[in-house]
Amino acid sequence: MAIKHDSSSFGDNLVYVKAVAVADLPDDVRDQAGDMDEIYAVHNSSGEQLALVANRKLAFVLARQHDMSPVTVH
Repeated sequence: MAIKHDSSSFGDNLVYVKAVAVADLPDDVRDQAGDMDEIYAVHNSSGEQLALVANRKLAFVLARQHDMSPVTVH
């Protein structure tokens, strides 16, 4: 069951968190990722990537520390 919500209440502070396969990233980023297979990207509502972090929890903490409302993208 999917639950829909009205994201307009989040305003411009809504950011999207999604898992990214390290193998799909540029060489320099893969080198920094070490032995991780997956990292998490944080994107704004325009699709601009704001950050890459080691795990989902860190992505949510980072977003909230910057007064943003994170949601997971599947």
